[in-house]
Amino acid sequence: MWLLLAFVAVPMIEIALFISVGGAIGLWPTLAIVLLTAMLGTHLVRSQGLAAIGNVQRSFNELNDPTEPLAHGAMILIAGVLLLTPGFFTDALGFALLTPPFRSAVFHYARKRVRVQSFTMGSAGSAQFHANTPQRPTHGAQADIIDGEFSEIDPDAKPVTNQDETVKKPTHSPSGWTKH
Repeated sequence: MWLLLAFVAVPMIEIALFISVGGAIGLWPTLAIVLLTAMLGTHLVRSQGLAAIGNVQRSFNELNDPTEPLAHGAMILIAGVLLLTPGFFTDALGFALLTPPFRSAVFHYARKRVRVQSFTMGSAGSAQFHANTPQRPTHGAQADIIDGEFSEIDPDAKPVTNQDETVKKPTHSPSGWTKH
């Protein structure tokens, strides 16, 4: 219901603001302001987006919780969409989302309202959080090793018969993933 209200209310607010601002300063200055905010917003989103990508990469490299940098990156993306949408109200929301204190406030508000069920990151022994989730047993450094057996089959070889059984020629060609 609230989403429907937003889709109805935001265009009405934008139309009202366009009419009042356009009546106060004129058509061309109003359009110039809309274009200027879109260009300025694009520049700010690009620079802050690159910084957000760096923060996400740093949190992954240091094996820290990437939740906050990812949320900031998502809010910067939403700010870019809002700034490219013509209008004064959406521009105000977009510029607000580009300020780190506002993003932090939105993140902390959302964090209080969201319950995390499970979080695992890194290798065995690093940060793990599970709520009502069974854990797989790990065996120290051996947890990353996968044991397996294989045998190569030559697709051009003729069928070979043993005394006990017949080996059939494959009915399909090998995939590009396994052929070296």
